[in-house]
Amino acid sequence: MAKKAIKCSKMFDSTTGTVRENVVIYTDGERIEAVLPAAEAKFDGCEVIDLTGKFVTPGLCDCHMHLASNGEGSSMGTAPYQTSGDATLRAVNNVKSDLMAGFTAIRACGDHGFLDVAIRNAVDRGEIPGPRMMVSGCAISSTGGHADSHYNPYIEADAFMSGYAADGPAEMMKAVRYNIKHGADFIKYMSTGGVMSLGTTVGAQQMSFEEMKAICDTAKMYGMTIATHAHGTSGIKDAIRAGVTSVEHGMLMDEEGIELMKEHGTTLVPTLIAAERIITKGKEIGSPDWMIAKAKQVYDRACHNFRRCLEENIPIAFGTDSGTPFNFHGKQTYEFQLMCENGMTPAQAITAATKTASQLMRKWDDIGSIEAGKFADVVAFDGDPMEDITAMTRCCFVMKGGEVYKA
Repeated sequence: MAKKAIKCSKMFDSTTGTVRENVVIYTDGERIEAVLPAAEAKFDGCEVIDLTGKFVTPGLCDCHMHLASNGEGSSMGTAPYQTSGDATLRAVNNVKSDLMAGFTAIRACGDHGFLDVAIRNAVDRGEIPGPRMMVSGCAISSTGGHADSHYNPYIEADAFMSGYAADGPAEMMKAVRYNIKHGADFIKYMSTGGVMSLGTTVGAQQMSFEEMKAICDTAKMYGMTIATHAHGTSGIKDAIRAGVTSVEHGMLMDEEGIELMKEHGTTLVPTLIAAERIITKGKEIGSPDWMIAKAKQVYDRACHNFRRCLEENIPIAFGTDSGTPFNFHGKQTYEFQLMCENGMTPAQAITAATKTASQLMRKWDDIGSIEAGKFADVVAFDGDPMEDITAMTRCCFVMKGGEVYKA
């Protein structure tokens, strides 16, 4: 792979949250060799890529997505008829869309049949284009919980549900080991009910503290991070006390929960877009009334908690729940606009999708900033998001590991 020199008139420096002007990024193979002021640049022996007039950032990270769904109003009518092959083929296209939108790293937070493991491995082998991936395998749920099936008891749901239903600390420990055995990079479990699950109350806690602690302790024994789906107030707090790394959604958090986040160093992955899209677009795409009602129940509180966590300097990592209704892979950069409407500056929002996200993924040594020694994951956008955050929806250049995927 030839050495490359990338001319940048504006480059976001996620280490400082500032914009550097007139620099050149040098890549050698899959890594960044140097970042120099344009006045010092030499181009002998380099392939030159001119991104003058574009806004350059490190490759973006989306810390919460589901690979096999892509914006359907409701999957309940189609899921029983979808094979694992159907789901996997759809997921292959979805991860390509994510990459083309500027996401060079993602966390997949629950898909069935370990299709996420298969796709991660195929991307790593260079067989299909896609982001760097951390995958959770099956989300761990209690019986009747957010990731369990609510079909009638005569339908065998294991083939198309993304969850592993377990009860009691011993079964939760086994569920963690089951995911690790089959290739998971981190563990995802469901603390509370959810917006999109028929039969669950969105704020209700669905696991005991002892069950959550069994999950967290087992995962940590294997050196893994833990993410929890948590909307409800008590479920969020018990999850933090049990030792989760990140709270996903966190929509009905209270002030005590915010204090616990600070005390434990827990990261919030807010996914504002997921509820907002259901409220705004759900009716026209066929989302059921109960789902729209639950989204409305949590959204205003979610925005309030997002602002409070921002005020309290709690780490906030970018995540979108891509795949949920009208929340399409490759279109999830709308989340940047929602984050800014709820108090973030553009620089804070981009930091959430670069530095903070890569730190949550425990990959900051390799990705999340444009620095010598890190992977050459570089993306660019039409327009200046510091002036108009919607520029983040207009990705025009993608490099991952020194290879150009979009130019």
